[in-house]
Amino acid sequence: MGTRNRKKTELGYCIFVFVAVCHLFSYVHVDGRSISSIQLAKHKGTIKTIQSEDGDVIDCVDIYKQAAFDHPLLKNHTIQMKPSSYPRGIRAENFEPELLQSWHKNGQCPQGTVPIVRAQMHNSNRTKALVPPRKNLGKFAIKAADPAHEYAQVSVVDGNYFGASAWFNVWNPATFNGEFSLAQIWVLSGHEDELNSMEAGWLTNSAQKQPHLFIYWTSDDYQSSGCYNLECPGFVQTNHNVALGARIEPVSTYGGHQYEINVNIHKDKQSGNWWFRFQNTDLGYWPGSIFTRLSDRAEIITWGAETVNSNSEGRHTSTQMGSGHFPWQGYSKASYIRNLAYIDDSGAVIDAGNLVPLVTNPACYDLQMGTLTNYGTHFFFGGPGFSDKCQ
Repeated sequence: MGTRNRKKTELGYCIFVFVAVCHLFSYVHVDGRSISSIQLAKHKGTIKTIQSEDGDVIDCVDIYKQAAFDHPLLKNHTIQMKPSSYPRGIRAENFEPELLQSWHKNGQCPQGTVPIVRAQMHNSNRTKALVPPRKNLGKFAIKAADPAHEYAQVSVVDGNYFGASAWFNVWNPATFNGEFSLAQIWVLSGHEDELNSMEAGWLTNSAQKQPHLFIYWTSDDYQSSGCYNLECPGFVQTNHNVALGARIEPVSTYGGHQYEINVNIHKDKQSGNWWFRFQNTDLGYWPGSIFTRLSDRAEIITWGAETVNSNSEGRHTSTQMGSGHFPWQGYSKASYIRNLAYIDDSGAVIDAGNLVPLVTNPACYDLQMGTLTNYGTHFFFGGPGFSDKCQ
């Protein structure tokens, strides 16, 4: 009798261990990689969950329970559902009807919720701003403060700016070794530890392998504040159709069709909030209260691209910038950013002029101003990374 009970106990223990191990190693396949169900925990306030065909998992979260309101400065914040006004001269253009985030194929988030991607970035590398120097503005090449980050960008400096906009053609550059490649707008104010930044554009990293819509912010030069998308308290999303951190598709092809996104950041002077507008749609805002130097206006606007070179193989990375081709190849072959504009104190959209171009490593990635008609102020950029000239 004792032996039988002992065998039942051993059998029960084995079953318990088996179930526990299965739970521990139960993986969900997301974005081309295996992620444990623990990492894919449902966001608080989730009302509905949508599984995208491309692997993204989208939680539709009660708009009043999003992470933004965990910020100590936003405890009693009242959501602003739309801007009180818009910049004068926002360019009305046709948007690609087929340009979308694929999770829409499997469902929609209802009104009163915001879509949040689970386990969004999975990347320890963070975007960083390369602040143009205040002197020697004619100098074209400059070394970044962080040598692992490389840039091709243009800026307007020493001004009073209340927003910025541009059109980006979207590519899927090759990325390796935990590195990223992006194209974006930086809206900046402050210096050194007090640098404030709001950022938006498209990003590809070696974990996700496809371009994603992203935003980023910091109020202390990327030290302890800020994050991508909705991964920490700060940005308040109001739109229920577009998910920050979700894939953008389709992408541009070499010598073929060019797919574009429009990015706009502007200050609502009445509320003090900085609104993010994507494809002619308001997605949400950065409350002015979470910033120190951007609570009023910006001093610098930058448009450009950034990559990470981890030098993991003892040489320069093969991570590409833009299309992976140099800017001199031109339209449909190189990446571009067009219709660069900033918003002045009166709320008018102004074509960007007197630009300061900066390239950190022109043998690997470069930049060239464009001369196309109907593209306003624009430039081409990019490069393949490692080559016989880029070591």
